[in-house]
Amino acid sequence: MNHDPYIVKPGSQISLVKDYNPGYRCEFHQKGDAVKKLNAGILQLAKYQDVLYAQNSYSLLIIFQAMDAAGKDSTIKHVMSGVNPQGCQVFSFKSPSEEELDHDYLWRSMKSLPERGRIGIFNRSYYEELLIVRVHPEILKKQQLPNFPKGDQIWKQRFEEINNFEKYLVNNGVIVLKFFLNVSKAMQKTRFLARIDSPEKHWKFSASDVQERAFWDDYMDAYEQVFNHTSTEVAPWYIIPADRKWFTRLVVADIICTKLQELNLQYPQLSEEYKQQLSAAKKNLEAEN
Repeated sequence: MNHDPYIVKPGSQISLVKDYNPGYRCEFHQKGDAVKKLNAGILQLAKYQDVLYAQNSYSLLIIFQAMDAAGKDSTIKHVMSGVNPQGCQVFSFKSPSEEELDHDYLWRSMKSLPERGRIGIFNRSYYEELLIVRVHPEILKKQQLPNFPKGDQIWKQRFEEINNFEKYLVNNGVIVLKFFLNVSKAMQKTRFLARIDSPEKHWKFSASDVQERAFWDDYMDAYEQVFNHTSTEVAPWYIIPADRKWFTRLVVADIICTKLQELNLQYPQLSEEYKQQLSAAKKNLEAEN
C-alpha cells in the first residue's frame, strides 16, 4: 500500500481541510476486501513482533492522537489483536496527577517508554501539551512553571523540545510512529449520538466531549501547527482517514508492518558454544528412560 497520501512531509505546511479527506478509502470500495487485507496484516504483525522481542535491540513507540470518537481504542484493539501481550504495553494519558505536575511535562511519558524488544502504545501522549493546553491556555497555570515564555514562544519552544526528544529516542533504538486519526466533525456527531442512543455505549460518553466539540476549529488549528512543526525525517506524522473504521485499521496495520519490515529484524544468532550446549542437552534428554 502506498503511504504517501497519509504522511506529512517534513517541512511542509498542510491544511487538514484542503489536503486530507476523512472519508478517503483508496481503492477499497468493499469493507470485506479491506478486512481480509487487515487480517493478513495482523498475522504479519504478530510475526514481526515475535522477532522484535527475540532480537531485543529495537523498541517501537506508537502514538495515537485524535479528536474524541475517532476510533483510537478500537483501532488499538483490532490492529494489535494478534500481538503477544508480553511484548506490548498500552498507556492512556489523562489529565496529569499532582505527582506528574511536580515534574516536567515529558516525565510521565519517559517512564512509560517501551523496553527494548517491546511495542509501546500511547493513547494520547505528550502532544496534548501542544493541543488541549494550547486550546485551553489556563492549564499552563497549573503546571507550576517558572518564568515560561509568553505568547506563541512557549509552543515554539515545545516543538523544539519534542523534536529533540524524538530524535534522541530514535538514536537509541526507539522507533517512533505517530498517527492522527482524522475524523470529520459530522462523523463525530454521528458517533456521539450512537453512544447516547446505545445503553452499552453510555460509558464511552461524557458531557465534556460535547463541550470540547465547541472548540473544534481551535483544535484543528492546533493540530495543523503540530504537524507543520513536528513531522520530521526521524518521526513523521501520518494522518489517517477515520470516517470508516475498517479503513483506518487497515492503513495503521500496514504502516506498522512496513516500519518493522524496514528494520530487517533477525532472530539472534547462536554462538558455537551455545549450539554445543543445545546438542548436549538434546543427547541427555534422549538418553532418559
